[in-house]
Amino acid sequence: MAENSNELTRPKNYMEDVVFKHLDSIIASTDCCRCQRCRMDIAAYALNQLPNKYVVTRKGEVYSKMLELQQQFEADVIIAIVKAIEVVKKNPRHDDEVLVEKNESKSEQVQ
Repeated sequence: MAENSNELTRPKNYMEDVVFKHLDSIIASTDCCRCQRCRMDIAAYALNQLPNKYVVTRKGEVYSKMLELQQQFEADVIIAIVKAIEVVKKNPRHDDEVLVEKNESKSEQVQ
């Protein structure tokens, strides 16, 4: 049986795309750690605060993108990411090595 090109291979939580679209620019405007572990913790925390938006077709993906245009939808995503940053910043789970690398890179940028 041939797969319809409009069908995704499995359900996709479109909200992940939306969170990752905004994640780096919001993190860049804060003083939180930017290591991969903290980024993923922030994304996971934010996603757990937001409603799932599962799609199984490209048409569903287009519909979800239209929802994204609504101001409240975008505001909810940004608020969830900002809250996640606050939580992760207070309770980082990265290794001390990451902190050393972060501090070294900051001192290199100052010079």
